[in-house]
Amino acid sequence: MGRCQDLDPEVEVVPRDPMAWLRSYLHGGTSSLFSTLTTMVTFPVYKTVFRQQLHNNLVRQAVKQLYREGPRKLYRGIIPPLVMKTLNGTLLFGLQNTILHQLSSPSSTSLIPLSGFSAMAGLGAGGVEAIVFTPFERVQNVLQNSQNDRYLPTLRSVLARLANERPGIGLYCAFLPTLVRNALGSSLYFGLKDPLRAAMADQGFSPLASSFVSGMVNSMAISLPLYPLSVLIANMQARVGKETVAGAMETWNALWESRQRSVTLLYRGGSLVIVRSCLTWGITTAVYDQLAQHAC
Repeated sequence: MGRCQDLDPEVEVVPRDPMAWLRSYLHGGTSSLFSTLTTMVTFPVYKTVFRQQLHNNLVRQAVKQLYREGPRKLYRGIIPPLVMKTLNGTLLFGLQNTILHQLSSPSSTSLIPLSGFSAMAGLGAGGVEAIVFTPFERVQNVLQNSQNDRYLPTLRSVLARLANERPGIGLYCAFLPTLVRNALGSSLYFGLKDPLRAAMADQGFSPLASSFVSGMVNSMAISLPLYPLSVLIANMQARVGKETVAGAMETWNALWESRQRSVTLLYRGGSLVIVRSCLTWGITTAVYDQLAQHAC
């Protein structure tokens, strides 16, 4: 990430200019800003999927539930993902580039492909991402759960309640599943991104289209296997108080039983999440790559 390219799109060089690190943070934040519009437009879709993850509803049941709650509550919980999305791109792209710079050297890149170093750097960046953004996701999931509306009606009340809990059941509830999901997802994304983009370029796609398709395909490949972790996290984080004491394995067992031990039911709502994720990461990847190339 943040690498300048020669005329040959497959030849990549890790920059040694310290300013390249700063540019990667700036470009990551800027690319995420563009995708926040997608987040706003598709938030009702995400909220529909969240209700499916939590209550095992069909799409029409989840939509009917949101309709009964009214338009005023439709965007309840959108502030955390909007803030998180912008900061997420800044941290993820910038930190991955910084770690990549430390890992790679002319001698080491001859032994290990650059995509391997990119994946390792993505693993580290995803771990830091989980530490920073787990509280954001926790607050978002509490706000989206209509069962909390009566006694936690505002963002301030949610923050006050969670801050008074110990971290494991408060702001950092479901941290370990989030850490696994984010670290693996980031590692796969950065490891596959440039090879996929090069493959698209070989098929005659323009640089912008290559990056967009790379981001979409990459997102689909990541979202499919990791979706059950997102369902687990949503079920762990949506509740507050004594209901959150259950650990990841206990919650998973209860979730698996509630889905009648069916993988199909476990993936209920997954198609909507994957489509949304493909669009968001396609835009983010395309914008980031264009900014990085013009900065070289």
